[in-house]
Amino acid sequence: MLNRPGILLRMEGAPVFGISLYSYRWTGASWWLFLLLFLWPDLFMVGYLANVRLGANLYNLAHTYIFALALVGVAAYQHKPVWLAFALIWIAHIGIDRALGFGLKYPTSFRDTHLQRVNKAVESRA
Repeated sequence: MLNRPGILLRMEGAPVFGISLYSYRWTGASWWLFLLLFLWPDLFMVGYLANVRLGANLYNLAHTYIFALALVGVAAYQHKPVWLAFALIWIAHIGIDRALGFGLKYPTSFRDTHLQRVNKAVESRA
């Protein structure tokens, strides 16, 4: 298993999702807000309407941990609980995507990710 990075990355996604849910609960923010905003990073798929390269770039921008974690830092430093809740929703989304096998996109096709080539069976599970 250690020589299968895709499996390891999926195994990382599950606890990231769980920890972000627990942390979100700790913030005391509304679960309705969580449900409302959980899929917001997927709005960046709209770039695929223009072309695959733009779609992949926008999708990856919203599906990498770096910006969400930066927002956690800013929210904590500035004592902004709403920003922290938003960042945790964002991280939860990325975590569950990784656990389900949806990775960052290559500019060749929406189905080409850093974890695998997504096939119709995986898409129908999500």
